[in-house]
Amino acid sequence: MASNSMKLLVMLVLCMVITETVTDVKADINCASVTHNLFPCLSYLLSGGSVSKDCCNGIKATADSAVNTQDRQKTCDCLKNAANSTSAINPQNAASLPNKCGVPIPFNISASTDCSKIKI
Repeated sequence: MASNSMKLLVMLVLCMVITETVTDVKADINCASVTHNLFPCLSYLLSGGSVSKDCCNGIKATADSAVNTQDRQKTCDCLKNAANSTSAINPQNAASLPNKCGVPIPFNISASTDCSKIKI
């Protein structure tokens, strides 16, 4: 399982880097930092169970760094691209993270979220 998790992480990071280079949104957020913040959530995203304190700290750090509309849209795009990059991530687990951590975010973590509609 560990090797599959590492392969998944490498794939997600590569997708984030590619997305970062082709996006038109000018924001202070980058997908590498979002991926780094959410790495502790990988086990929960793949298989459920309990959400670690480190995962919730990563969710909070990501939410706290998205201070304007562009940042929130960029964060949403990063999460959406990660969700679309693999079928190994359980969509219900991803969507439940903010509530499980008590961190409100202004959009659903979902592959179908229209990130362009997020406003501050």
